[in-house]
Amino acid sequence: MTRLTSLAGLLDTLSAAIGKYVSWLAVFMVLAQFGLVLARYVFGIGLVALQESIIYSFALLFMLGAADTLRRGGHVRIDILYGKLPVKGKAVIDLLGTLFLLIPVCLVILIISWPYVAGSWIILEGSRESSGLPVLYLMKSLLLVFPVLLILQGLAVACRALAQLRSGVST
Repeated sequence: MTRLTSLAGLLDTLSAAIGKYVSWLAVFMVLAQFGLVLARYVFGIGLVALQESIIYSFALLFMLGAADTLRRGGHVRIDILYGKLPVKGKAVIDLLGTLFLLIPVCLVILIISWPYVAGSWIILEGSRESSGLPVLYLMKSLLLVFPVLLILQGLAVACRALAQLRSGVST
């Protein structure tokens, strides 16, 4: 039991650390968007690289922050009974949802995305704009990192649910 909760804690720490650092991208996005609007409408300058950096920042924030959101329980739940269930009932839903929904969907994303990302790396794909950022292949790599992080956090959820089912105590 302590192994399960220890593993869950370790995976939670990883998700929390990543979430903490990528959350600063929201601040960057606001400041960069302000600078972009200022440059465009006050000075008449178009900054494609800055515009793309805002898009890339949003992708990083969303795709790397999803696991931390799962850790915090921030994802939308469709099950209207979940909140009224006892600890064991919630643990069953968390375990089954993770094993039969979250992990299989993430594996499908990995399998489908692999050739797309690999092709981008082969040509070191960059922006279509001449003054854009030359690292589009790195952004496409998030299609692989995103499901891996969600699977890891899903394992933490499953470990915690198993521990709760075995003990009946909230961890």
